Amino acid sequence: MSKRESFTNRLGFILACIGSAVGMGNIWMFPTRVSLYGGGSYLIPYFIFVVLIASTGVIGEMSFGRGTRSGPIDAFGAACESRDRRKVGETLGFIPVLGSLAMAIGYTVVMGWILKYMIGTFTGSTLAPNSIDSFAASFGGMASAFGNNLWQIIALVVAVIILMFGVGNGIEKANKIMMPVFFLLFLILAIYTACQPGAIDGYKYIFRVEPSALAKPETWIFALGQAFFSLSVAGNGTLIYGSYLPDNEDIPASAGRVALFDTIAAMLAALVIIPAMATTGAQLDQGGPGLMFIFLPSLFKSMPGGHIVAIIFFVAVFFAGLSSLLNLYEAPIATVQEKLHLNRKLSCLLIGVIGVIVSICIQGIVSDWMDILSIYICPLGAGLAGIMFFWVYGKNYVEEQVNLGRNKKFTDKYVPVCKYLYCPICILVLILGIALGGIG
Repeated sequence: MSKRESFTNRLGFILACIGSAVGMGNIWMFPTRVSLYGGGSYLIPYFIFVVLIASTGVIGEMSFGRGTRSGPIDAFGAACESRDRRKVGETLGFIPVLGSLAMAIGYTVVMGWILKYMIGTFTGSTLAPNSIDSFAASFGGMASAFGNNLWQIIALVVAVIILMFGVGNGIEKANKIMMPVFFLLFLILAIYTACQPGAIDGYKYIFRVEPSALAKPETWIFALGQAFFSLSVAGNGTLIYGSYLPDNEDIPASAGRVALFDTIAAMLAALVIIPAMATTGAQLDQGGPGLMFIFLPSLFKSMPGGHIVAIIFFVAVFFAGLSSLLNLYEAPIATVQEKLHLNRKLSCLLIGVIGVIVSICIQGIVSDWMDILSIYICPLGAGLAGIMFFWVYGKNYVEEQVNLGRNKKFTDKYVPVCKYLYCPICILVLILGIALGGIG
């Protein structure tokens, strides 16, 4: 058996995990929810849930992957093997793997949009429309069935080429470039926005605390959903990255750094988008693709230096999206390597072909596609991983894996908190998502 790949150093692993967590949820959803649910009144529960999930589920999935040195299928199988139910575990392990592949395919469609708009900021086509209706029509044409084939294929080819170079030479090196550049570009945008007249109203809007908003259940529900999905607990990507870790890595410390920088990315997005809209008197009440591909380009066009602002924004967004795409495709690629015993390049090629074919076919329904995955599959995968690690493997194994590489033992309360709080939270996220049509 060939030696399993690994990250070459701690920084590379942390940047890769930050890249997997930083994505469209930080950029097109977080600022909207901050705006809709009372600014600081939303941030308070959001920070609470980030700390909770990072210190339970993120640590757990990283430790589960490292302990089993495998992807979800073999990890779940290994957990159930002691009870002579390995096949059951492996079958359940297919759920997060297929979920990761399906999410990657949907994300490929979005990356095609981002790439087209990024290139368009250089050619001028992105800011060419002259009214909000024209921007909407332009996006609608692109986001229709078979409306963006070429750019979508190019985006996927870029991701597959990086993945072919492997974990250390591909994923790690790419994230060592993309993540610092992403944060630098968004910091530049935040400084630029702060210098615009009227931006102060945006900051007041972000950091206001409304007791009435804090008392509303929906503020807490959507803060939970945002934190849960932003930290990428789904039983796949974080677990597979953990499987590439050496035994001397302090996983709780790494999970804390990932959560910190994921939160910084989300806050930077809010500090750019909300004050920028405040300079024109606009209120942020719509998130998702409409914000990024309709309202923000229209806003950039009206701002001084808007052409440069648009270039910086879409380059940064492309890097954030590409880093997440690498993580989503890695779980199915690693699974093909493990189960079909294909080499790295053939595994990437096989998954890439599936990604091209299916992503082209779902362009017209990608919103529904992603909703189904975020409502059902992601929390189910996270819950299954939590049950396998904390309940099936049990306390002794969990504590051994979590404390591996640490100088000081992690809290004794870790296992009971995960068993009786984190695992039920995964079920709660699933139930709330079904009841409310999605909370992520």
